[in-house]
Amino acid sequence: MKAIRHTGIVVRNLDKALNFYKSVLGLKVQKKMNESGKYIDNLIGLKGVKVKTIKMSADDGNLIELLYFESHPRKNIKRDICDIGYSHISFTVEDVDREYERLKTSGIKFSSVPQVSPDGKAKVVFCQDPEGNFIELVEQLIRKQEG
Repeated sequence: MKAIRHTGIVVRNLDKALNFYKSVLGLKVQKKMNESGKYIDNLIGLKGVKVKTIKMSADDGNLIELLYFESHPRKNIKRDICDIGYSHISFTVEDVDREYERLKTSGIKFSSVPQVSPDGKAKVVFCQDPEGNFIELVEQLIRKQEG
């Protein structure tokens, strides 16, 4: 493996998810696509796929991809952070307390208030996006010393 290319997040409400990741978290839209046809059907093993995708980037270039399946709607399943499978996506932030207050004011649900890690190197908090997916916000408290 050379790099992580992107993280895909299936959403029930594309407009609401796009607003959250773009307007609330500040990611930038890089590409929007409507995908259907033999290629996507074969690729993911479903028939008659119609999916809208939006690739979004953070300032460091890392990507997430929002996927809205028009052809295969699913109901939202309540997941806990400890459920088997992908559990969360993590973002580095400058000031986790400021982000906590800003997002909480926007109605974002948090698991707790920000906590300092046992080794004192980070301050961390978990919240959820509008679809219930877990997001970890991390502020590095101790910067690597330049050598």
